[in-house]
Amino acid sequence: MQLIDIGANLGHGAFDDDREQVVARARDHHVVQFVVTGATLEGSRKALELAHAHPGVMFATAGVHPHHAADYDDATHAALGELLADDAVVAVGECGLDFFRDFSPRDDQEAAFRRQLERACELGSPVFLHQRDAHERFIEILGEYRERLPRAVVHCFTGDRDELRHYLDLDCHVGITGWICDERRGHHLKEFAADIPADRLMIETDAPYLLPRDLDPKPKTRRNEPMHLAHIAETVAAARGETLEQLAASTTATARAFFDLPAPESEFP
Repeated sequence: MQLIDIGANLGHGAFDDDREQVVARARDHHVVQFVVTGATLEGSRKALELAHAHPGVMFATAGVHPHHAADYDDATHAALGELLADDAVVAVGECGLDFFRDFSPRDDQEAAFRRQLERACELGSPVFLHQRDAHERFIEILGEYRERLPRAVVHCFTGDRDELRHYLDLDCHVGITGWICDERRGHHLKEFAADIPADRLMIETDAPYLLPRDLDPKPKTRRNEPMHLAHIAETVAAARGETLEQLAASTTATARAFFDLPAPESEFP
């Protein structure tokens, strides 16, 4: 069985003391490849550095999260362009809108989102998308570019069935995290997880965030790790009426097709 974590923030400082051990634990739990999220310019550089250090196993995204949109300027745009020229960078993002926190003004968020979507269109690159409490504006802007984008994944989907339908109607892929394991906020996802076509569904941890709440035994810390992707996969598979092996095979095939990832030459080079 092979799993791919399409959204792991492995460049985060939470992993600075034991990053290689984290990767080894993930390996022991069937995670064979990782897409390392870039959410700032510096974070994107770190993601690419990790991808270079683990060729064929780690890949990177390059982008600016809406929380940091106020810092998105011409220099940032140019620097991201340089990163995106590297073959190990497989998507533009994490980019989008976050009206829940509003850490950056909404006008700045929309401007940064548009510039990154335009860059993805120019490069023919997939996009790795973030949306929270901004669904209507998000799909309005995304819809303006969608025909020119090769592929788009709504990362860490937490919305309702109607929002899911809007994304599927826009021919988007959907990333499911351990949010589905949260009985307080994510239980509703189990009700319509089976609505996502197998060739549109991918799984992710968003580590070190979103530790699944139903792990047993519970970890000593709240830090999430890619090793827990297998637990998320099992939860999603049960909600879809599939075996873990079926879910693993389909999500891995979908992730490789979406990000154009090669199968590893050996299980863990």
